[in-house]
Amino acid sequence: MRKFLGLGAALWLAASAGWAVDWKILKPQGYVSDFAGVVDPASKAHLETYGAEVERATGARIYLVTVPSLQGEPLPDVARTIARAWRGEGPDGDQGVLLLLAIGDRRSRLEIGSALQPVLPGGLQNRVMQQMRPALRLQNYGEVMMAAAETIGGSLARARKVRLNASLPRRLRPTITDVAPWPFVLFGISELFLFAILFYAPWRGRWRLSGPATESGGGFGSYDSSDSFGGFGGGEGSRSGPGAASCGW
Repeated sequence: MRKFLGLGAALWLAASAGWAVDWKILKPQGYVSDFAGVVDPASKAHLETYGAEVERATGARIYLVTVPSLQGEPLPDVARTIARAWRGEGPDGDQGVLLLLAIGDRRSRLEIGSALQPVLPGGLQNRVMQQMRPALRLQNYGEVMMAAAETIGGSLARARKVRLNASLPRRLRPTITDVAPWPFVLFGISELFLFAILFYAPWRGRWRLSGPATESGGGFGSYDSSDSFGGFGGGEGSRSGPGAASCGW
């Protein structure tokens, strides 16, 4: 824990002095590189075992990384710098998946290696975030990392058509309120309700019988359907380039 606090202090001092943070000085500590010091030892041990099994079975490596803060730097730049420094380009291309959590900034980014981009499903970042969300609410980062690892590992195993001989003891899983696209569901219900009011014939007939003989325009006023649905928990969702996606929580 002391070395993690030292790293956080060093990054803070570099930023406050106006220096650019050299993220390449960070070195992987296994499958879990907890530079923010937020993952409990028991969860980390389970994750190391699981990561080794994923790599053995699929040939792909999962990097789970936390940092205290982005120090004002763009999330994509930080994640990309760490990924490039850690993941080697072998004869079969880049076989790594890196998840970066910036704890103080409440941001996350998934970087997918070039060799895995054609085989992993689209929207993987959204599925990872759905699984992490219950633990993020409780700031239980051991559970957060297990949710992410299980989702990524399962996707890798399905893509490579192999079976993993390891599992993770997760306690927090998403409910229907976490996984349902509620903004779109509510938007669809409101559209259906509006359609029924406007076009349902019996209703229109009754209105003509009880209303004035001369109808004037105006209808139901203005309706704005340009809602923006950002990330999760008020965060921002974005995607920049193949094999990379960012989310807030």
